[in-house]
Amino acid sequence: MAQITAADVKKLREMSGAGMMDCKKALAETDGDMDAAVDFLRKKGLSAASKKAGRIAAEGVVLARSEGKAAVVVEVNAETDFVSKNDSFTSFVNVISDIILHEKPADIDALKAMPFKDGLTVEQTLSQLIATIGENMSIRRFELIEVDSGVTAAYVHGAGKIGVLVGIRGEESEALNEFARGVAMHVAAVNPRFINRDDVSAEAIERERAVLTERAAASGKPEAIIDKIVSGQMVKFYSEVCLLEQDFVMDSDLKVGKALENIQADAEITSIARFQLGEGIEKKKEDFAAEVAAQVNG
Repeated sequence: MAQITAADVKKLREMSGAGMMDCKKALAETDGDMDAAVDFLRKKGLSAASKKAGRIAAEGVVLARSEGKAAVVVEVNAETDFVSKNDSFTSFVNVISDIILHEKPADIDALKAMPFKDGLTVEQTLSQLIATIGENMSIRRFELIEVDSGVTAAYVHGAGKIGVLVGIRGEESEALNEFARGVAMHVAAVNPRFINRDDVSAEAIERERAVLTERAAASGKPEAIIDKIVSGQMVKFYSEVCLLEQDFVMDSDLKVGKALENIQADAEITSIARFQLGEGIEKKKEDFAAEVAAQVNG
């Protein structure tokens, strides 16, 4: 077997645009034959993928699915909204949601290493898709929720712009299933940060109290009643950030917690997850005139 040097790997990277480890593997598989290694990478769909890796991918799709006692939400990004309607892209997202539901990978790296089909891993299949469609793509995140007994629900809003999961521990029934779907829609619309007061971190409480105390002091309220005022305002804070204390969008006369109690007294919402497409990704500001000028001058 030919000895593979760092210079060989560097040369293949420059020729193909593929990643270092992929180039090293390609050279090993082809006994150091550079042209054969390029063909190897092309067949695996890896030669063009890394060239697109630096481009911002903030579009794509959020998929949420429920299957019995488990549910998954996954975000897969691409550069343009157009790709989210591509059959190959949507098929890929559907298959990886199946893999997450049934294989339960620990994290994104574990998911990428799992078998997809045709002898390729999830990561290799994604690289092929990048090369075929011509856009950078990434599996950004996923969350899997499960309940021992009870129901799960999934809701997708805006053709994949928002995906929500809800898990409720209790006795499975059609009424509880319907309520879970309603809660998922509520979470999509209202975006609670916590399920109940016990979930609110000490840091969040301290920060809110500090803001409210300073505001009350600045308004000239007597020091003796500031604590009472802040305590009252903290109730409003909890009603804004805690799911169980929010007005239920499906029945605004009831809080979410009371609505659940009416369905099943001892049931408990154990988990919620809400993904919004592209949240937290700094999107590139498009300058159409500059883009046209670059193409003309290029």
